[in-house]
Parts: sequence; structure tokens; C-alpha cells
Amino acid sequence: MDAGGHRLNITLDAEHAAKLASLAERTHVQEGTLARSLLTIALDDADPEPRNLVSLLDGLGGAFERAQQGVEDARAGRTISLDDL
Repeated sequence: MDAGGHRLNITLDAEHAAKLASLAERTHVQEGTLARSLLTIALDDADPEPRNLVSLLDGLGGAFERAQQGVEDARAGRTISLDDL
């Protein structure tokens, strides 16, 4: 990774993980390399208009519920300090 890069860990559901693995196998590249390329393309094509980003976020299945769970976890003290990561 170059000096300006940032590391990001993403968890895929089983269906998308299998699809990524299949694509990586067919193209003879590592899954991480393919995922990075696909994410880069998606980000380059993303429309930065706030109203469009809201629509994009609303389209993520279970995103609101996961965010609510995160708030509940934080309130209950079920968190990990960034220093511990």
C-alpha cells in the first residue's frame, strides 16, 4: 500500500463473498485485489450529491438496523476503544 493509502476492512454476506471468490478465481487474481478494484470503480462512478447518497444508503439492506444496534451497543458499553484495535 502506498504512503497515502488507507486500510478498510469490509465484511460481505455469504452470497456476495461467494460471488467475489468466484470472480477472483475466474480472473486469476486475489479476492482482496479484485474487491479493491471493484470498490475503486464504484467510488469513481458514485454521484456525490447528498440526496443521491441518502438513496444509496437507504438501499443497503439492514443498514438502518445495524446502525441502531451500534447505538444500543455504545450506550450499553459494548464497544472497543480505537486504541485497542
